[in-house]
Amino acid sequence: MLDIKKVRKDFEILTQKINNKPLVYFDNGATMQKPKPVLDIMNEFYSQKNANVHRGVHYLSNVCTNACENARQIVADFINAQTSQEIIFTSGTTDAINLTAQTFCQKFIRKDDEILVSQMEHHSNFVPWQQLALRYGAKFEVFDITDNGELDIEDFTKKLNSKTKIVAVSHVSNALGTINPIKQIIKQAHSINIPVLIDGAQAVQHFKVDVQDLDVDFYAFSGHKLYGPTGTGVLYGKNKWLEQLPPYRFGGEMVSKVFNSHTEFNTLPFKFEAGTPDYIGQIGLGEAIQYVRNIGFEDIEQHEKELIDYFTEKLSQFEDIFIYGNVQQKAGVVSFNVKNQHPFDIGVLLDKMGIAVRTGNHCAQPLLDRLGIQGTVRVSFAMYNTKDEIDYVIDSLWKILQMLK
Repeated sequence: MLDIKKVRKDFEILTQKINNKPLVYFDNGATMQKPKPVLDIMNEFYSQKNANVHRGVHYLSNVCTNACENARQIVADFINAQTSQEIIFTSGTTDAINLTAQTFCQKFIRKDDEILVSQMEHHSNFVPWQQLALRYGAKFEVFDITDNGELDIEDFTKKLNSKTKIVAVSHVSNALGTINPIKQIIKQAHSINIPVLIDGAQAVQHFKVDVQDLDVDFYAFSGHKLYGPTGTGVLYGKNKWLEQLPPYRFGGEMVSKVFNSHTEFNTLPFKFEAGTPDYIGQIGLGEAIQYVRNIGFEDIEQHEKELIDYFTEKLSQFEDIFIYGNVQQKAGVVSFNVKNQHPFDIGVLLDKMGIAVRTGNHCAQPLLDRLGIQGTVRVSFAMYNTKDEIDYVIDSLWKILQMLK
């Protein structure tokens, strides 16, 4: 069982008060708090070991380079990549998806080709493909979801065809928490030789991800949603695809030789990592992953499932509250609305009680349009959250509803 008291001691921010109330942080889907070991190692490198990586022959540069490349190996082991060369450090999921979309479309998309995404996507896995389809004269195809917030696999099957050049879909919906059947989607796409990109921003912090078992072609996630530093992220790509894709940005480190007439580019993964990276952030991300692995996904997943089930049960007792995406396979998120009340107002009132939640469209406007709503109140969980905090939120909601009557 997860030792919650021990875990919470590593997150100093959780001890503070907001509006004279103990902080209840339920905005983990937007960003997670950082444990002390992550802050400590970043402070250690900034204060004692800082030097630019990959470029120096001196001691400090070698220390930072080794730590940064060790972090890359930690990431590779974390998602079971075949080799660390398949791990590209990025500034986050958005950057990783844009890297893939820009380079893949430049190399493979031509007029009248099709790009297939789901109605459920975060804007970061929707808008890049949409805009690049427009640029290259391709068809941007969107497959539907069901009324209860699951992917419509029948519609996916109908729209997947020989003109489709890539499929992009989220592992877990950031707005609903739905865990999507991505292994099935990948298998179907591969049956006609179509690669798949998975947005894993809301998945890797909640359960074990194995990219080789999934047989996924590209997988993207962010560090700051995984108890790690902001401005860090990962793109995993199968070697066979990364070798074919052209460089995304140009500059230092991503080159092998530069001549007046032409340039020879560096090998993987450096071909896609132009300029000075956030190497200390990447070291912090490696430490965050080690922190999560030391606790263990089995305990984390069980604890968070109990929180979702407990909160959903309590929330369902309110006649004036409607839950969206109330499905069996969920992770991290419970999204709801109060009848005749704007979600923003509920969020502001909860904040007065020290409760941090997210309100609005959650960068998923096509999804909310499909559901016929403008926004929701989103409660999102992490391993440091407790049932006592849920009880406090439920009590606070009851008081808000009484006040609004």
